[in-house]
Amino acid sequence: MGTTLSVYGIKNCDTMKKTFNLLEEEGIAYHFVDYKKTPPTQSLLESFLEKVPLDKLVNKRGTTYRKLSDDEKIKMDEEATALPILVENSSMIKRPVMVYPDGEVVLGFQKEIILDKK
Repeated sequence: MGTTLSVYGIKNCDTMKKTFNLLEEEGIAYHFVDYKKTPPTQSLLESFLEKVPLDKLVNKRGTTYRKLSDDEKIKMDEEATALPILVENSSMIKRPVMVYPDGEVVLGFQKEIILDKK
């Protein structure tokens, strides 16, 4: 675990922009990992899943998920079959994934938690 907040996601996402703005306004130091430049690995996703359930990590409201075949959607319910799909389709991972120095993983833009943990 690092000593700085790590933020994972995609730079151009509106939710990510809100997160960056809040972190910068509050003077919270963070390290950003852009999935477009550094795609998530299976081991990174497994480390997230030690702290959060699979059904919360997968963004089922996004277009990428909705375009999956029914068979692929069924695979998204099991960690073993979902992880390879998430590695290939990082846009299906809830954004942001925030990993705090204490190991806590927070999914999505949650202003109260961000302010509470600073």
